[in-house]
Amino acid sequence: MDQQTNDLIKNEIESNDVCLFMKGTPDAPQCGFSMATSNILKLLEVNFKGINVLEDQKLREGIKIYSDWPTIPQLYIKNEFVGGCDIIKEMFETGELAKLLESKSINFKAKN
Repeated sequence: MDQQTNDLIKNEIESNDVCLFMKGTPDAPQCGFSMATSNILKLLEVNFKGINVLEDQKLREGIKIYSDWPTIPQLYIKNEFVGGCDIIKEMFETGELAKLLESKSINFKAKN
């Protein structure tokens, strides 16, 4: 991966408390997994930045190298890689995601 791509990824992760590398945008996801992950964050009313990897092939490949994770979407919370769609879904269902957000002091709406 080139240095520019690496710096771009690092900058997005460091300057956004909650960062989702996804296919498409939060308002117009381009794949089911990206949509599911984005919707979970929306349900929790988490303020997050969605980064569309489809706009840049280098970014799309670079994020996989950066995280050493083969698939997209990828969720980062306070500089920490959390996981992809299946992990986020499971964490949401078990309440682990809410606990993680709380421990990182991220504002969200607890589900009733």
